[in-house]
Amino acid sequence: MAPSDLKRRWRWLGRHPLRTVLRLGAAVLGVAVSGWLLTKLWPEPDRIARGIPANADNPRSLAPFPEEPVTVLIVGVDADKLGDTNNKAAPKGPANADALVLVRISADQPVQVLQLPTELAVQLPGGNQPTNLSSLWLTGGVSLVNDAIREVVGLPEDVPQRYVVMPRQALRSLVDKLGEVDVILSQSYKSKDSSQGYSVNLQAGRQRLNGVQAEQLARFRKDTRDDANRRVRQELLIEALIEQIKAPGGIAVIPSLVKLLDTEVETNLSQSEQLSLAAAAIASPTPVQITQFPLAKRAGDQLLRQVKPGLAAPIWPQP
Repeated sequence: MAPSDLKRRWRWLGRHPLRTVLRLGAAVLGVAVSGWLLTKLWPEPDRIARGIPANADNPRSLAPFPEEPVTVLIVGVDADKLGDTNNKAAPKGPANADALVLVRISADQPVQVLQLPTELAVQLPGGNQPTNLSSLWLTGGVSLVNDAIREVVGLPEDVPQRYVVMPRQALRSLVDKLGEVDVILSQSYKSKDSSQGYSVNLQAGRQRLNGVQAEQLARFRKDTRDDANRRVRQELLIEALIEQIKAPGGIAVIPSLVKLLDTEVETNLSQSEQLSLAAAAIASPTPVQITQFPLAKRAGDQLLRQVKPGLAAPIWPQP
């Protein structure tokens, strides 16, 4: 190598080349260690991939359970399909993060869910004004939403380990493939939006919802200050979905459900990891534990909400 080439390479490394090399080495090592830790969650290939049929009475026949609890961020977007440029909502615009949920799954603990308020006020570095948590989806995608949630909740650096972006079509497919879900509604919900060709018509009492009706329950919002009540309604749907997955026959439908959703959601979960989490969820004790993120009382007519004061981190403790 010519001396001039060597000088140029050292110049690229900055005024302190040795320090730069050490930092780069540490970064590479960090990525490698993170990847190794994640592979330790799923140390064996799933049984379905090896051609072993699932046993209707044994969740382990789907796949080996994760070695430790796994937390997944679910981003429900208000577009009908992945890649849609229009959210088909009011007001119209690009797809928004319409629901944000953390799900922690372990075979020996109840499934734990934290519902995050999309209207939570967050301040981005360098920003002049606070913005709502859901807007970070448009600004920086999953990565920025992940970072903000980790900071707000007080999660470790490697949590959540995985994410799923779910448009409305995926929710409908999930419910229909599971064979509909049972909920008990305390009141009827009706609304109509002619501009979108969309309506809600749900009756009070015990209802068995198909995919379209489940979407209506998840989306219904009386006005811009009804987000907290909407999360309560979404809680009913989350409970019903998990109960349906754990019901007899759930094991048999999971492999085909995973394949169906493969083209309808965006995720960094492999199919074998999805099978593993489904197996752990089916085996987990009941009931599911759902937590609402603690918010301070609304200040007047403000739409943005604040974290309830005086809370110690982490807001959602790890097991």
